[in-house]
Amino acid sequence: MNTRNIKVSIIEDDETIRHGYSFLIGETEGYEVVSAYSSYEDAARKIALDKPEVILLDIELPGTNGIDAIPKLKKLVPQAYILILTVYESEKQIFNALSNGASGYLTKNTPSARIIESIKEVKDGGGPMSINIAKLVIRSFQKNQESPLSKRETQILEMIRDGKNRTQIARELFIDPETVRSHVKNIYVKLDVNSRADAIKTARENKLI
Repeated sequence: MNTRNIKVSIIEDDETIRHGYSFLIGETEGYEVVSAYSSYEDAARKIALDKPEVILLDIELPGTNGIDAIPKLKKLVPQAYILILTVYESEKQIFNALSNGASGYLTKNTPSARIIESIKEVKDGGGPMSINIAKLVIRSFQKNQESPLSKRETQILEMIRDGKNRTQIARELFIDPETVRSHVKNIYVKLDVNSRADAIKTARENKLI
């Protein structure tokens, strides 16, 4: 066995995808799949003994989800780099994953060659991201830091931009619909607009969302 192989563990609940990744990585020179698990709970029992250098981790897992699993995995295998490979592209998921200690973030439509390249990149200390993910991260950093909107108002305006109505916003944020209405009113006043469309347009022009 080539001792210089990059040792990879995979945590992915979809059996077909898990086998696909295992085959792709295992058949590539310089890489070795040391384990593959369907959940964090399964991985937690043995992954410390596998001693992976890179962990490919899905977010949507049975039991403990991928984002919550990141700090737990970092304790079990502190030497390993964690590379998220998921279908999720929401800003919240991306920043939660990166904040919890993920070293890279790819979406599942990433070409096979790029996945292989990213494993090496992350092991070498890089932070690989899919192009669309990188754009989201950059856009977030480009937001106007002098926004007149509060954090909650910005959050609600982003949800409005995503097409959610007052009831949906209230349910997701665990607040009363009237509270949402009050926040929206404040947004309109601060941005000097009279409609959702104008609020979104003004916020985008001023890089508030």
